[in-house]
Amino acid sequence: MYSDLGDPRYPSRVWKKPKRPLNYDFMMEDLNTLGVYGLKNKRELWKARTELSRVRHQARSLLALRQEIRAQKEPVLMKSLARIGLVKEDATLDDVLNLDINDLLSRRFQTIVQKKFAFKTPYQARQAIVHGHISIGHRIITIPSYIVNIKEEGQIQVSPKFKIQSTPSANEVKEATAAPQS
Repeated sequence: MYSDLGDPRYPSRVWKKPKRPLNYDFMMEDLNTLGVYGLKNKRELWKARTELSRVRHQARSLLALRQEIRAQKEPVLMKSLARIGLVKEDATLDDVLNLDINDLLSRRFQTIVQKKFAFKTPYQARQAIVHGHISIGHRIITIPSYIVNIKEEGQIQVSPKFKIQSTPSANEVKEATAAPQS
């Protein structure tokens, strides 16, 4: 039969569980992060942590290389991170090592949509994305964890059929309450 190694029916994991899952402070921090960014489950947080760990590992391995080889490989990593908005164009490897999980989670499609269209909660933004109401250019993206490039950020738009229910402003409330006094 097939082994687990290399079979397309058994894809490899893209996340690693925490080493000490029952640490109370760590669990509370995770729950807070889940609520702030509207993550579906802890696995989404673990995926982001694993991706951040991978990027930081690349930066550490580049620091260990000789100067000639490092000069060739460092711009590739920095350009890819600058393209998705994790670091600035003139950033160094120290900036990459200082990246936090919040930096990566703030580049998710769900978080950017929540901020851009002023949804009340990240879960409302997630629902609008999953139902296909938000697009980037002419592409409908239904994946809340999609990492948005800097170029794509300006192209995010709401489907014309979708109506965002906004909360009434203070002036509208005063006008509504003042009108029925006849």
